[in-house]
Amino acid sequence: MRERTLSDFVRIEKGHGPEGRIAVVHFDRGDGINALSPEALRQLTDAARSFEDDSETSVVVLTGSAKAFSAGFDLKDPEGRSRATMDIGALRRHLKLGPRLSHAWQEMEQITIGAIEGFCIGGGVALAVALDFRVMARDAHMRVPEIGLGMNMSWQSVPRMLHLMGPARTKQAVILADQRISSQEAYEWGLVEQLAEPGQAVADAMAFAEKIARQPPISVAMTKLTVNRLAYALDDLASHMDVDQFALASMTDDHKEGVAAFLGRRPPRFSGR
Repeated sequence: MRERTLSDFVRIEKGHGPEGRIAVVHFDRGDGINALSPEALRQLTDAARSFEDDSETSVVVLTGSAKAFSAGFDLKDPEGRSRATMDIGALRRHLKLGPRLSHAWQEMEQITIGAIEGFCIGGGVALAVALDFRVMARDAHMRVPEIGLGMNMSWQSVPRMLHLMGPARTKQAVILADQRISSQEAYEWGLVEQLAEPGQAVADAMAFAEKIARQPPISVAMTKLTVNRLAYALDDLASHMDVDQFALASMTDDHKEGVAAFLGRRPPRFSGR
């Protein structure tokens, strides 16, 4: 096994499984919640891109900490909070960090599997649905809080969720922002493919990865490409505006109220302005 610390928050282990064809990407900020700061987004994007010329790895398992896959975008991060003072051009450029991350993971030639423990929220869900498969601990949960913060669910994740769950469940998951999606619900809705006992998500994801790693790597990669191109052919057309929608939503009074209520730990009072 070969281990490489790619950055402050990301560590990559290569050489697992049959013929050493499995890699594990560990994302852990050491803060117990694994929030996605702008710097974390960059580091996770770099992690995905580091496999571009890797012909020895055919499966990549992505996992967070033992307590959290990710709490989503870090609303308390100074760089993230600076968005409030950016002009529209700078804001649009900064908002591309998230879509760039999810696109980098979706476009990887390797099969990708998310191992989810604890909670997976907002941007964490957006990252998870960009992967090929998800294994979730039975005591874990998901939540999509963006609308409750006066934002839209972006990073081109709505089409990905739609492919997995269908329109009604996607609306339910996104619009009912305070609703926790239990692991059992996530499994029944098609949001995750496999459940694991608490603390065993990585082990079960690795067992799944080993089955894939025993298959012919080139055929696996070509099959993934074919399925993705067919399934996601219209996604860019349908969601190319979500960055601009996010930028527009971030300028509303409701967004300011949603974030203030979140930080103040109180219920929001939305006005539709």
